[in-house]
Amino acid sequence: MRVGVLGGGQLARMLALEGIPLGHRFTVLEGAPDPPAGVASTVVAAAYDDPDGLAAVAAAADVVTYEFENVPAGSAAYLAARLPALPPPGALQVAQDRLAEKRMFCELGIPTAPFHPVDGPEDVDEAVAVTGLPAVIKTRRLGYDGKGQVVARSRGEVEAAVERLGAGLIAESFVAFDKELSVLAAAGREGGRAFYPLTENHHREGILRVSYAPAPGLTPSLQSEAERLAGLVLDRLDYVGVLAIELFEVGGRLLANEMAPRVHNSGHWTLDGADASQFENHIRAVTGMPLATPRVPGPAAMVNIIGELPDPGAVAAIPGAHLHLYDKAPRPGRKIGHINVTGPDEATVMRTVARVWELLPGAGELPRATGW
Repeated sequence: MRVGVLGGGQLARMLALEGIPLGHRFTVLEGAPDPPAGVASTVVAAAYDDPDGLAAVAAAADVVTYEFENVPAGSAAYLAARLPALPPPGALQVAQDRLAEKRMFCELGIPTAPFHPVDGPEDVDEAVAVTGLPAVIKTRRLGYDGKGQVVARSRGEVEAAVERLGAGLIAESFVAFDKELSVLAAAGREGGRAFYPLTENHHREGILRVSYAPAPGLTPSLQSEAERLAGLVLDRLDYVGVLAIELFEVGGRLLANEMAPRVHNSGHWTLDGADASQFENHIRAVTGMPLATPRVPGPAAMVNIIGELPDPGAVAAIPGAHLHLYDKAPRPGRKIGHINVTGPDEATVMRTVARVWELLPGAGELPRATGW
């Protein structure tokens, strides 16, 4: 099948690399030069809202999907009128607005931190009354990797954040979580579903640094609850493809933070730590193939490469380390690759992660798995 992808970055690259062995061919729409997906796809070099570019993708594809959720609504609607666009554009609309996302969670009975919309200084008092302090002030749209959000510890800091970020914000209670987790779910066109184990995630400066899977100390009841919550969202959105939901664990209870209607950074470990990756299952889902029930034979970890490359030969010399580079030019704060780590047990994986971490220039202190 011919698959179109809006976006030509590393997620589109990995989708294509996992989809080609299944017999599919890929065309990506990407305006940036030399996109990472170009090694495995035909590239339509145009902006995401360019009419000629969209028409070219529609002509070259039997189904279209996305590598990021901030696809212009008009572009998604244009494509959906001409061929299957999956996940459905309605999922993109919800995920593009943090307030709509939180309200959907609440309507479904999915717990979240208290929140309140903020459109200007006149909303600060009411927002703080709902969220308390500290609060997290976020743009409702376009924020990612910590961009467009501020932790405010006083009313004055809330006011300053609102002034700096502008209108169209959401205030949320700061969550003193025990763990940051994520669940990845796949939903097929014919109704099948598959779930990956909860993953424990560690961020620094708003950017994911390390993921550990299955999450250390994961219990069947917590996994079952995560799958139940994800299932509610899949049902509401008539979803097809891979969905990621970022969660906080607080005292054994799960709170939904945000969702991503696409393959997700915290699921990159599945390329080497599961017998069917999130990328394979997303392509299976959107093309109408049966989903693969992922088997996870042992513990795994994913270490993001941020800003500067390690020596590839040094990484390759470490048993159990699997290097994935994106062909992206290094620059501070940019994700330019990741290293997956697999091993027979948690202790081995943790030791290998520590060896990998030492190869990363300026990585700082290693975020260690809880309980490994």
